[in-house]
Amino acid sequence: MKLLKYKEVLSHSKEKVEEAKVPYRVKEMKKHAELKQLEIESDIATQEQRIHTKCSAYPMDFENLVQAIDNLELLKRRLEQYNAIISQMFADDAPAKKAEKAA
Repeated sequence: MKLLKYKEVLSHSKEKVEEAKVPYRVKEMKKHAELKQLEIESDIATQEQRIHTKCSAYPMDFENLVQAIDNLELLKRRLEQYNAIISQMFADDAPAKKAEKAA
């Protein structure tokens, strides 16, 4: 058995460590995006409640109501974008896990 040079061993081990971190980093980023999704869903519910409150006010401030509706639509669009990003960027995760379990 021939020993590798220390420098080579260190470089190989760094590569292996970085390689081993990849699945955890992917999972971390997916969970981070899912958390952001939940925050947006909560913001949507809050904004809907604000709109209902503005509709029941007297006198109604229509400009403020329109602004609240615009904010709600922006939040909904952001949620759709997060859904698309997650489904496109992390689509491979589920089949890969199933394949690992089957093997």
